[in-house]
Amino acid sequence: MSHSSTSFIELLKRDRRYKAEAYAFVYEALTYAQDVLELSKKKLHEPIAGENLPKVKDQEQNKITETDFGNHVTGQELCQAAREYAIIQYGFLAKTVLKSIGIRKTDDIGEIVYNLISIGQMRKTPQDNREDFTNVFDFETAFAETYQIHSGHK
Repeated sequence: MSHSSTSFIELLKRDRRYKAEAYAFVYEALTYAQDVLELSKKKLHEPIAGENLPKVKDQEQNKITETDFGNHVTGQELCQAAREYAIIQYGFLAKTVLKSIGIRKTDDIGEIVYNLISIGQMRKTPQDNREDFTNVFDFETAFAETYQIHSGHK
């Protein structure tokens, strides 16, 4: 068993609020945000929050370089992408499915992200914080879309 899978198992034992499927869903929503919605691509050469990209020390060359945050998605963007992805995946059952795995509000998405950060499975920028996920949208209304089933008959 690898260190990352051991860490994940320990995380599931330590924080029982979320099922493993909740973590998988957040990863899938992040991939959806990056690959389908292309939210991260717009930031490749833009400063984050009007500032220069954070600098990190390059271990091999012992010099300061710009960190690659080209795949960065903000907390608000991830929550909106998760909403859209859930509707695509689960349709009118989206809210029910998310609740069954422990995701009841956007704050839960943030808790999952920060749990994954704590075991090294996700990363954050210095500008990111848990509050980025607070009340991004209301679960009770966000999934209350009007769905129409068309029979094909006129």
